[in-house]
Amino acid sequence: MSTTAAAAHSWKFVRSGGLDQVSLETGDDLRALGGLDQKLWVALSCPVKGLQVDERTLAIIDADGDGHVRPPDIIAAVSWACARLRDPAMLLEGAEILPLAAIGDNPEGRAVSDAASWILSALGKPAAVAVSATDAAEVSKSVAKGPLKGDGVLRPEAAPDEQTRALIGDIASCLKEVTESSVASFYSDLEAFKAWHAAGGAATAAGIGPAAAEAFQAVAAVRAKVVDYFTRTQLASFDPSAVPGLNRDEEAYRALSGADLAADSPVLEALPLARIEAGRPLPLLERVNPAWAGALARLHDAAVVPLLGTGITALTPANWASLGEKLRPYEAWIGTRPTSPVASLGLERTEAILAGTGREALADLFAEDKLLAPRVAAAADVERLALFYRDLGTILRNFVNFFDFYSRSRPAVFQAGTLFLDSRSCRLCIQVDDFAAHAVFAAMSRVYVAYVECRRKGGQTMRIAAAFTQGDSDYLFVGRNGVFYDRAGRDWDAMIVKISDAPISIRQSFFTPYKKVSSFVGDQIAKFAASKDKVVQDSFETAAVLPVVPPPPQSQSFDIAKFAGIFAAIGLAIGAIGGALASVFSGLLHLTPWMWPVAVAAALLIISGPSMLLAALKLRQRNLGPLLEGTGWAVNGRVKINMPLGAALTDRGVLPPDSTRLTVDPYEDEAANRRRMIAYAVVLAVIAWLAVARIFRLWPF
Repeated sequence: MSTTAAAAHSWKFVRSGGLDQVSLETGDDLRALGGLDQKLWVALSCPVKGLQVDERTLAIIDADGDGHVRPPDIIAAVSWACARLRDPAMLLEGAEILPLAAIGDNPEGRAVSDAASWILSALGKPAAVAVSATDAAEVSKSVAKGPLKGDGVLRPEAAPDEQTRALIGDIASCLKEVTESSVASFYSDLEAFKAWHAAGGAATAAGIGPAAAEAFQAVAAVRAKVVDYFTRTQLASFDPSAVPGLNRDEEAYRALSGADLAADSPVLEALPLARIEAGRPLPLLERVNPAWAGALARLHDAAVVPLLGTGITALTPANWASLGEKLRPYEAWIGTRPTSPVASLGLERTEAILAGTGREALADLFAEDKLLAPRVAAAADVERLALFYRDLGTILRNFVNFFDFYSRSRPAVFQAGTLFLDSRSCRLCIQVDDFAAHAVFAAMSRVYVAYVECRRKGGQTMRIAAAFTQGDSDYLFVGRNGVFYDRAGRDWDAMIVKISDAPISIRQSFFTPYKKVSSFVGDQIAKFAASKDKVVQDSFETAAVLPVVPPPPQSQSFDIAKFAGIFAAIGLAIGAIGGALASVFSGLLHLTPWMWPVAVAAALLIISGPSMLLAALKLRQRNLGPLLEGTGWAVNGRVKINMPLGAALTDRGVLPPDSTRLTVDPYEDEAANRRRMIAYAVVLAVIAWLAVARIFRLWPF
């Protein structure tokens, strides 16, 4: 579909959860997806990992490999799949296997269809009418294990014989990878190396032939030390007084004698080749530095004897210069030695390779590999289309819109499973890596979130953020245990480790003031009891430590002044309480009986109303977006969690409708129940008497 046609496409939007969401129903909707304003997409980015979708599918969609899927990635994936399917609307349904009949007849579709037929034949299922992503992956894996992989690279196991296998090994050792370009470079370097050797024949013939290499190496090994020796002897000739300084004195050798010495000791290697004397030739076979004796003997045998004659056992500066002149042609030739790694193979192996038929064998292998390459690429396309056919519809329903989240039949891809805890099941459980970082976003969502550590046998762990959207938080606390079932049905031990507090329901907020008062009174009573208990304990401890002393006689006189204040305070308190009760009853008695429930309701509203109003305002602000933002999503719309949706996301434990319930409890406290029923009866009787008295004016009020 062209850009103009996509822009002119007529879209259908559905109101769900207070949010206008685009509806994707037809193939034309998918073809025009690139023209839909991205401001109307519900999400703009989601992570590749941590979702209930095959990570292979998300990794393929994530073209730039940055770990996030964005609208351009989705649009490209949808366009690619639409171009290869007969009816793109089939993507919205999805299925585990891709029917061959669903693939289009256009060139792109036929290429995938042919590759699918090849895959099924390779698996021994030529009559199959559908292919799966697993089938394509299995064939690709078997090709990857084969000698030829269709990637243009040859490996030794692909060779038909030992000679070709050795040739591939040589090329790989020199150039790392055996490709057509590297083979061409390898043979070019071999030719250059062989030509260089041929050019060196004239140079070696002018000297001593093949022995020139050994002579040159012997000279090069001692070149710097020989130059140093002759420079020192020339300096001694120039000034004889410098001779002691050019040699080590006796004290220096005495210092050396205190340590263990070896012929290759660095201290000895730093000394001159022989004792320095004015005009003295360099001895080669005797009276030389032990550290250099072997190198000088090699110089004598490999260079001096072949080039200067057998009678020379000491070198003069003229002899040394003559050696250099005789080896100069060889030195010039060796300086042009090719730097290619093929030189390490040597001339003999080089000539054997050039004379053999290995290059033709490699050409045949490359031709065979080229025939395999398009099939390997097509197999990857089959796997890609099969994955898209299975998962792309789910991704669209959780990215372009959030239909799965608002659906009662399908969970969203970010819902990791269900947490059972405190007689409730929470279906909005999101996988989280960092609790502390996510809690910052959770506070903005106005949702009560319990952060839960999940563990399974074998050391497996998972961290989730569970949203409680129904009930109360009275018995939700850090350390509370439950069971988590992931989307695969596996059970995990679950424990709350952190809580992000927020109102859960209006019902909870109604009782909050009374619970706070009850908690305050209970705390005060506990503190009072604890203080009295401490006084008693202290008195016992004091009595156990101190000797018993009879108490002094107390005065029996009654101090009326001391107790006057106590009696006055008690009377004042009783009067205040009585006055308050009298005011309440007086107010009720001045009302007609039918107004009493209204008055009680008004009193309850005055007490609980502010808490309920505040909770209602916060509950209306509950938003899924921040919970997802904390895990790497970019949510475009305001995905609200209203009261009906909250009730659907968290189920409370209720008895099945057809069940029976026995109310007889063998451990019920019957005495307490009787006292409670008597109290209720007395209150009701008083209220009834007051109502009758008010109606018939039996009481003068």
